[in-house]
Amino acid sequence: MKKKFLIIGVLGLIGILGMSCKKGDKGSEEEPQTDMPEWYYTGGKLGTTTNTSSMTFRQPTPATENAGLGTLFAQGDQIAEKPFVTNTEGRQHGLGPVYVRASCQHCHPNYSHGTSVPEGKYDAANVGNGTLLVVINPATQAYVPWLAGMPQLFGAEPFKAPLDPDQITVTWKTVKDEHGNKFADGETYELRYPEVKMPNTAVYVYNQGYRDPDGLLASQGYEVKLENTIGVYGSGLLDAIPDQDIIDQYAKEAADGKLKNGLNPAFWNGSFQKSGYYKNDPKWGPKRFTYALTRGPLMDGAGANAIWNITNVTRSDRKYHYLDLNGTIYAEYASKDPEVQTASGKSEAELYSYLTSKELPAEMSDEEFTQVMIWHRGLAVPAARNVTDEKVLKGKELFTQIGCDYCHRPSWTTGSDEVRDPNDFKGFTAKMPRYPNQKIWPYTDMVQHKLCMVNDIRTGWCRTTPLWGRGLHKKATGDTYEARMHDTRARNVIEAIMWHGYSNQSDAYWPTQQFYKLNKEDRDAIVAFINAI
Repeated sequence: MKKKFLIIGVLGLIGILGMSCKKGDKGSEEEPQTDMPEWYYTGGKLGTTTNTSSMTFRQPTPATENAGLGTLFAQGDQIAEKPFVTNTEGRQHGLGPVYVRASCQHCHPNYSHGTSVPEGKYDAANVGNGTLLVVINPATQAYVPWLAGMPQLFGAEPFKAPLDPDQITVTWKTVKDEHGNKFADGETYELRYPEVKMPNTAVYVYNQGYRDPDGLLASQGYEVKLENTIGVYGSGLLDAIPDQDIIDQYAKEAADGKLKNGLNPAFWNGSFQKSGYYKNDPKWGPKRFTYALTRGPLMDGAGANAIWNITNVTRSDRKYHYLDLNGTIYAEYASKDPEVQTASGKSEAELYSYLTSKELPAEMSDEEFTQVMIWHRGLAVPAARNVTDEKVLKGKELFTQIGCDYCHRPSWTTGSDEVRDPNDFKGFTAKMPRYPNQKIWPYTDMVQHKLCMVNDIRTGWCRTTPLWGRGLHKKATGDTYEARMHDTRARNVIEAIMWHGYSNQSDAYWPTQQFYKLNKEDRDAIVAFINAI
């Protein structure tokens, strides 16, 4: 059903980033440092790269190279970098029938976070726009059933996109906090948040006659939010944190009672809940990936899932397409579409059978998927910068003094790193790079908290974002701003910090107020530290 032609336009901009498998810009490869503090090695000796060029997030870990996996890593990198196409055969074929983006690079430019979202039309074709649309029922905070959790914005002929991005707009609004967005010494800051507008005519199935039972489409009663992609580097190191250490962190925070909103009861309610385990089975460990903590371990986590459902390229363990949460709504209305029938030369029954089939041919080979996962688990984190600078060291001390390190826990120590795969995919866990007994510095407690912001993330619960490497985002992507927070609302560190304390109901209200009381020299020191790690 997928046609033999290349998708262009949405892919054409990929060349602007100048991406390749080279290790770094000429002359930018730093020599390993000696006599450095342990926090310089953010990913431990096995997981840290000293390359801090624009290619920093694309580097293989020393563990990957030590294991002789450099070639397979490079092959996986090529798959992640290059766009998939709608061909039925050949290199990286199988894009569609509908898809979110055509490559990993579209959402993760140079494998960093997605770039800042400009005001105006939501430009899904822009390479670097990794901010996805989140369409929910505001009464329940649940995803709407007539779209996928990550709604597709493109269709491969003869199929049409579930959403028309040309009808979706983003407007940036501003608010003032209790301090009037001004520090006592007169320095000002701005707090902005995105407002997304999407008419029901942007929804393909609505235009084809679908009417949802709860009436959200007819009344435009749904809500649309933005959710930015995370950097994919260092995921293998987070995967190597011992399960019990994460559960112990939940227990510690529950016992401390310092968080105004407590812990998400889906994960902790006097003890660690069954729903906190991936696939509700303790042997697969606690959920540890995505803002909503829906994924983990990594072998069936965010990357293993995304390389399939973002592109809809099938593989031997997923011989079906990702269409909508209901599973059949898009298939029903696309198969009835006269234009789709004419363009495909297929009947309604044939189209519906194809779209809902669970036994489609595998378009990504087992070998290619293994290469992608070696690449994903093998991505290094950049070493900390300026670790002997007095300003950075002062900021590090103040970061702890005012309590930022409670949620942004500085370090963890990995365990034996038993790589696990709930799908038991051809035994490929034996081929993965490993990070045993490494002290790593991601600056996250791996737990969800509430910041209670205006137009907050879906449900309000959000995993503490790792801070490692974030100071290199602009360098790696060419972004105008730092694109911090879940929807890129914060353009710099100051805005990100002050959003943490916008509401007095925020779990981070107290440390934010301590930051507010600091003089400019001390505030700047904390900013320098955060940008250095």
